Amino acid sequence: MHPQNPYYKRYDLKRLVKHHAALQKYIVLNPAGEETIDFSSSSAVYELNKAMLLADFKLADYHLPTGYLIPPIPGRLDYLLHVRDFLSEKLNNIVDSKLHGLDIGTGANGIYCILGAQHFNWTMVGTESDSKAVEIAKTNIQHTKALLDKVEIRHQENKSFLFRNIIKPNERFDFTICNPPFHSSKEEALKGSLRKLKNLGDTTDKKERFLNFEGQANELWCNGGEALFIKRLIRESILFKDQVKVFTSLVAKADSLLKIEKQLKKLKANYHIIPMSQGHKKSRCILWWFDL
Repeated sequence: MHPQNPYYKRYDLKRLVKHHAALQKYIVLNPAGEETIDFSSSSAVYELNKAMLLADFKLADYHLPTGYLIPPIPGRLDYLLHVRDFLSEKLNNIVDSKLHGLDIGTGANGIYCILGAQHFNWTMVGTESDSKAVEIAKTNIQHTKALLDKVEIRHQENKSFLFRNIIKPNERFDFTICNPPFHSSKEEALKGSLRKLKNLGDTTDKKERFLNFEGQANELWCNGGEALFIKRLIRESILFKDQVKVFTSLVAKADSLLKIEKQLKKLKANYHIIPMSQGHKKSRCILWWFDL
């Protein structure tokens, strides 16, 4: 985990409960007698992450309906910290300046926009094709006055496009971010959920719980999985190379990299890969640019 991530060590559950009392009933003791939560429970994970948003990112309130992807705050913040470091190096140490970022597929949780605004004081635009998710994200933004001038959620009405119809003429962004759908089908997503919960010690056989733990269909899978989705991002990004300084995306699967790098080389883009890890989970962030 990034050394500047405030969740680098164990969660201070007692402190978090002071900001969000609903978390208390989900706290249990591990075999060592230490306080923790049951990470196989979507309700427990939701209340933990809500507590972090209220305590550490000064949200007035936050609600996410059952069935939508619950964002793990430490991992999401890690991605932004690595992007910040890269931008600081590439853009001549402008880390203290107010950057302008675009989140592709912000989802109902709108988490990258919230963290970007509240932790880094960036101005953020989040784009989402699911109209219901757009309304949920907008409602959460409206709960907190500090977000109103820093975050805008835009509806992508044409699912064939990613940047088009979103980036306005003469609009400039310092960076884009994306947490793409990892899986290529519902069946693959379900298997991934089963493996994840099994690793957490949950052996119950409740498919509905597994799906709720992971999120909505458009958050979980798409034709071709993450490799094809990111290739689409890359192909469309060249149309906006004069309006965006650095494009980025998470890459969950190591075997996706070969296809992604091939696409970048084909379009003669510069790129850089940052390995990331949180506990036993390993991923990577890929960044590309056409001219800096």
